Amino acid sequence: MRIGIVGTSWPYRGGLAAFNERLARQFMEEGHEVEIFTFTMQYPDFLFPGKTQYSDSPKPDDLSITRTMNSINPFSWFSTVRKIRKAKIDLVVIKFWIPLMAPCLGTIARLCRRKGIRVVSILDNVIPHEPHFWDKWLIRYFVRSVDRFIAMSESVREDCRKFLPAKRHDDVMFNPHPLYDNFGIAVPKAEARAYLGLPKDKTVLLFFGFIRDYKGLDLLMKAYAKVPKKNLLLVVAGEFYNNGAQYGELEKELQLEGAIAWHTDFIPDDKVRYYFSAADLIVQPYKTATQSGVTQIAYHFERPMLVTNVGGLAEIVPNGKVGYVCEVDEDNIAKAIGSFADMDTKQRETQFSKNIQIQKQKYAWSAMTAKIYENSK
Repeated sequence: MRIGIVGTSWPYRGGLAAFNERLARQFMEEGHEVEIFTFTMQYPDFLFPGKTQYSDSPKPDDLSITRTMNSINPFSWFSTVRKIRKAKIDLVVIKFWIPLMAPCLGTIARLCRRKGIRVVSILDNVIPHEPHFWDKWLIRYFVRSVDRFIAMSESVREDCRKFLPAKRHDDVMFNPHPLYDNFGIAVPKAEARAYLGLPKDKTVLLFFGFIRDYKGLDLLMKAYAKVPKKNLLLVVAGEFYNNGAQYGELEKELQLEGAIAWHTDFIPDDKVRYYFSAADLIVQPYKTATQSGVTQIAYHFERPMLVTNVGGLAEIVPNGKVGYVCEVDEDNIAKAIGSFADMDTKQRETQFSKNIQIQKQKYAWSAMTAKIYENSK
């Protein structure tokens, strides 16, 4: 087939771009021709919470990427569909993550379907973590624009079905988020820690990714303060998408100065492997969630995880086998961290590492593309 992926890609950065580019490569490995249709403007600057939307990396030389969509300019949406038709695309795949993009992506989907082009959407979220009163109208517009859906957690699957008539509930299928295996191979722990300037003899907890209120860094800090400091270090790696000063104030209040290493610039793709290779436990104390790409990076680097029992996180982190599933409660999180800190390396390998190697086999990209093909008929 000729497949068009409509959504975020280079020159934009972050997990959305990484996902779409990795998906394109999987399609190409399986013999298809792929074109990515991405944005000329994704977010207006005043709506973007980070420092920049753009990647410092050069354009991937193995991918065909066309910059065509302006998320708030309807003329560009019609132009994008003309380019999709000119490219003789058989199937359009759209990654949906936020209601703000519903007018743009939903209109493109509707116009493609009118021209006989099948449209499948991969759903990160349907109901956003930080909701607004206008979300329901926008979500309904988008989901009624698409032929079939692949939700990456059961909770998102159920959220999507709420916006569809009962006769269309079977149009929403489930496939877990594939492994993020595009960040290279692991490096020895000592090498990774030396590269990042971290001590070699501590148990390192890693909180990774954009820092937003719903991700629960404040909850983690309160839990961390309750754990006897058994040679622990918390590493926070990611850019603030909210008020970063609040965490500095909390650090002082909890007397955690020196017990947290702050790496709060955007982490480029070529540095990701050092953070995960340096870590002993990946900690995701989210207050709300659907699924998370961070868990799939952890699987790739075979690191145990601590997640909270929200959304679909518990579906992909079997408790006691590949890590811990905790309630959204600082005492419960503190207890799990303390339990992990008490283990020696051999215990951790016995309890977690072997199970991670087995469990990660479920999350192949070929499983995702197979589900897309199934839905493209």
